[in-house]
Amino acid sequence: MTQQATAPHEESAATAEAPGGPLVWLITGSSSGLGRALAEHALRRGDRVAVTARDTAAVAGLAAAHGRRALALRLDVTDPESVTAAVEACEKEFGRIDVLVNNAGYGYLAAIEEGEDTAVRALYDTNVHGVVTVLKAVLPGMRARRAGRIVNVSSFGGLAAFAATGYYHATKFALEGLSESLAAEVAPLGITVTIVEPGGLRTQWAGTSMQQSPVRLEDYEGTAGKRRASTLAVSGRQPGDPARAAAAIAAVVDAPEPPLRLLLGSDALAGARARQERTRNEIDANESLTRSIDSEQTS
Repeated sequence: MTQQATAPHEESAATAEAPGGPLVWLITGSSSGLGRALAEHALRRGDRVAVTARDTAAVAGLAAAHGRRALALRLDVTDPESVTAAVEACEKEFGRIDVLVNNAGYGYLAAIEEGEDTAVRALYDTNVHGVVTVLKAVLPGMRARRAGRIVNVSSFGGLAAFAATGYYHATKFALEGLSESLAAEVAPLGITVTIVEPGGLRTQWAGTSMQQSPVRLEDYEGTAGKRRASTLAVSGRQPGDPARAAAAIAAVVDAPEPPLRLLLGSDALAGARARQERTRNEIDANESLTRSIDSEQTS
């Protein structure tokens, strides 16, 4: 039976070290949002963290405040050379990587017909191909030690899709399938994979980090256009607290048997349950038609 992680509690400035001693984390996209909150949480509890960003100036202050327990590294997930260099620097400084968090990513607003090819390919390069690049750099060390925790940050948008964010959903659906296959492959090697699926977090995902197509087609204004506006309007007012999300992720990392999936936030929980119910109802309603294609030998 999988042991569930305990709910996180408020932490003091002198939080106890992780069970079994300090862990070594490498977190992509540590300059802001969930990635920064997670780096801060891990450092406060006594772990060692490679805090990474495309521009190290964005994480230099955080690293300097924690001395030798933090290492500021340039890492652009779309630049394989920078990924290799960052992983090697982390392993040289700390000796290993216990926890990899693939957090770097961003959103893109457009109806499917409005999406621009160059922008969509760039989105995939970060949200999907970038994750693969980092995984391939970190996995050899974890395999050699027969130990490791991988946390891939997906979204509730990796379970359900809505107008205007179709390309973002496509990248997160891809990450979900990739992660589930990876989990099956590395489980016998002592490595676990957890897919984190946040709902709305109070980060810049819907603010300065959000990109959108300049193309606006009138026929989609009532669907994708309307949701573009509502998505941008919620920025800064999302229900999820990044610090609490970071504590929940750390609790899962500490669990003896981390779950494959972790929803974060009541909005994500309600949405996932509603999606499950809709899917189940559709499956049941079409059961006869589904079974009708079986050959006589199997029917």
